Amino acid sequence: MSLFGTTYPPIDLDGAVVVISGGGRGIGRATAELFATRGALVCVGDLDEETAVDTAASIGARARGYALDVTSRESWDVFVSTVIAEFGHIDILVNNAGVMPLGGFLDESDATSRVTLDVNVWGPIHGMRAVLPGMVDRRRGHVVNIASMAGKLPVPGMAVYNASKFGAVGLSASARVEFADIGVSVSAVLPSAVRTGLSSGVPLGKGMPTVEPEVVARAVVDTVAHRRAETTVPRYLAGWDLVDAVVPEWMINIGRRVVDDRRALTSVDPNGRADYEKRVARQAENGERNPK
Repeated sequence: MSLFGTTYPPIDLDGAVVVISGGGRGIGRATAELFATRGALVCVGDLDEETAVDTAASIGARARGYALDVTSRESWDVFVSTVIAEFGHIDILVNNAGVMPLGGFLDESDATSRVTLDVNVWGPIHGMRAVLPGMVDRRRGHVVNIASMAGKLPVPGMAVYNASKFGAVGLSASARVEFADIGVSVSAVLPSAVRTGLSSGVPLGKGMPTVEPEVVARAVVDTVAHRRAETTVPRYLAGWDLVDAVVPEWMINIGRRVVDDRRALTSVDPNGRADYEKRVARQAENGERNPK
């Protein structure tokens, strides 16, 4: 690290090997597609292997699909060893897999809270521990952890999800400092509300910054060039830390009421969210049968 910061070895996306967790849908899929258009070789990991394979097939020859349970270190190790056996190394890791249960803190089951932390916190931990040794050996590489503005801004009805994303932000910041001198960069991308399955059944907009997954994908790919510690999506939310520090709580609470920040508690359409909640429930049930 120089006196004025760190200069990371550049990564040419043409031919770069990119690993993406939760790559079968939403932000992960959009990110895989964009990396492939830039010439990268994309390895899509997803709990739903069929979805991962289908996504890779839709992208074409520059993509492969694999089964990946991010809550399992063993699954990560198998995934990473398979990728390295085929491509030789990994240039970029995108820890994207995430779950977002909604509802009152006291109403949420321990199993649901556990799977939220397992996927959103342990997922990136396992992924980084599986991939970083190879990057350290090569003294080059880039990790992107998809966090959330929920890792900065608490929202009623998302208490444990908030906790998991605050954790992802802290994990990214600390790992970034630890590996900077080695030539390996760690960046966090913090989207606001995104129109994906995670937000199904939730009324978006109405003062809440909302973006499409393709916009988040562009932010992820751009980090390979600029390597900034944090990127908010949309960019103007980068000022939130300053706002939170200087604006009185009573004034922030007025803003919360204006945008109806309690909609995760009061306005969710259960029918529109049913399919997503069933997927999370299946993960939680499996976690209870196979405690970590």
